[in-house]
Amino acid sequence: MRGANAALGAAGLAAFLALGEAVPRLGLVKEAYFPPTSFIVHALGREVSDHAFWTALGDTLTGWALGLAIAIGAGVVVGLLVSVVPYLREATASTIEFLRPIPSVALIPLAVLLYGTELRSVLLLVVYASFWQVLVQVLYGVQDVDPVAEETARSYGLGPWARVRHVLWPTALPYVMTGVRLAAAVALILAVTAELVIGAPGLGGRIAVAESSQAVPDMYALVVVTGLLGLLINVGARTVERRALAWHQSVRGEVMV
Repeated sequence: MRGANAALGAAGLAAFLALGEAVPRLGLVKEAYFPPTSFIVHALGREVSDHAFWTALGDTLTGWALGLAIAIGAGVVVGLLVSVVPYLREATASTIEFLRPIPSVALIPLAVLLYGTELRSVLLLVVYASFWQVLVQVLYGVQDVDPVAEETARSYGLGPWARVRHVLWPTALPYVMTGVRLAAAVALILAVTAELVIGAPGLGGRIAVAESSQAVPDMYALVVVTGLLGLLINVGARTVERRALAWHQSVRGEVMV
């Protein structure tokens, strides 16, 4: 089954690449706007052989990794505190619902005003966007804790942090990992967007330079790189999620009776 799925996936990719080669060559789309696949592949080869490309890739991954790490740490800590401290959830609910829908791109002028085109501008946007993905999942996870298990822990005399460790955290962890996976994708999107709009160093900034200099094949090649990077991040996040939840029935495939 896996072999058949892989073959179908490869066939679909080959058809897509062939379509990308044929459409501009048949004159359906101008090559100046959408170059053939072979041109993009050639441009990708030039990019990979350029040292500046790897520097830009490192800048993007740095902003992504640092922002994601900060967002995960803050989201988990704030989520647990809001959930376990009495009345804090009610006191912060309206604030969270007000701040969470604000698009991160709307903060770009603020980021430029505060930090210019530095890495901190990218981090501001990445952290803000990714933080809510983790926080909301932590809050949902805590709400899913079995009240019977919570009362049993209290009856055995477990303190607040012991209950968090042995009751709350195992229940919330699947939600946390979902939040981390979503945050990883969002962090990459915001990192590239910030670089593209602000002009910060990274793949996004390199895409902007290629577009302004009319290097269309190079621009598409860099877009392909960001897509591949997103694919690798998603696969990596799912792998980490499966390993972290190896004990959970959703991963083990067990069915509760």
